[in-house]
Amino acid sequence: MITILGIESSCDDTSAAIIRDGVICSNVIAGQAVHERYGGVVPELASRAHQQNIIPVVHDALKQAGITKEEITAVAFTRGPGLLGSLLVGTSFAKGFSSALNIPLVEVNHLQAHVLAHFIKEDEQDQNQPVFPFLCLLVSGGNSQIILVKSYDDMDIIGKTIDDAAGEAFDKCAKVMGLGYPGGPVVDRLAKLGNPHRFTFSKPRIEGYDYSFSGLKTSFLYFLRDELKKDPDFIEKNKEDLCSSLQKTIIDILMDKLYQASVDLHIKEVAVAGGVSANSGLRNAFEEYSNQYGWKIHIPKFAYTTDNAAMVAITGYYKYLSGEFAAPDVAPYARVSI
Repeated sequence: MITILGIESSCDDTSAAIIRDGVICSNVIAGQAVHERYGGVVPELASRAHQQNIIPVVHDALKQAGITKEEITAVAFTRGPGLLGSLLVGTSFAKGFSSALNIPLVEVNHLQAHVLAHFIKEDEQDQNQPVFPFLCLLVSGGNSQIILVKSYDDMDIIGKTIDDAAGEAFDKCAKVMGLGYPGGPVVDRLAKLGNPHRFTFSKPRIEGYDYSFSGLKTSFLYFLRDELKKDPDFIEKNKEDLCSSLQKTIIDILMDKLYQASVDLHIKEVAVAGGVSANSGLRNAFEEYSNQYGWKIHIPKFAYTTDNAAMVAITGYYKYLSGEFAAPDVAPYARVSI
């Protein structure tokens, strides 16, 4: 029986999870509300909060799983990418835990973990995992990628953003409208009440499967600037329609490229992952494409959309099976690809 403790601390969520033979036993997440007043994550505050949260979070994960630390087979941790100060906290804790119990240490790529979250089993009978090869749309505040997943440890990024990510576009456009941080969930909530066809915003023309969202942000900003000159209350009067039209534009951009990749590569097994995969509009789009084009889709549970340790633990589980262990002097990295 292989029992993995997963540690996630790449940004502003401290998380610990236990996975036993691929089945989830616990997944505990502690958020950091301190960043809301600043309109974004403050790295120094994030690392301090991780130091306060990590021991209680691991304790709760063990307690909810009903096991002792002596039953842990290996400890997996997020090495990167992410905020270096935050990653150092998780890395240091994992090293100390591994050394104290004399168990293997497994480093995990945060982006790969988002993809492999689809392989977390809710129970031993769970057979809803994707079949290789499949396409995965990874969308978050920092990444917008189309990934060709050939196996647990063989993934190719075939499309990526050349500037801003989709989640960043959501958050920054929301900030311009005065909707607060994080803005993505607020846009999603208001979009349900609006008309997605009311306003039209520019879509980029980028070759291949790559994305670009900087032009959309600029188009949105200039549109609001011009309308506010005519009516200072324009945003407040049209908030729902603005959010709905913005959300539709971002989702159209994402799905157009993903569909093209599906056609070109003859792959109908398609998944979505990352923070933006919690967006209801994007989830609905996947359902529509499944019905229209015969895709077999894989949409993660909401608990696995944001940064969480369950995805780290499942990745660590497969790396453990392959004998991929980290050296005790391993250091975190802020930037890296899959």
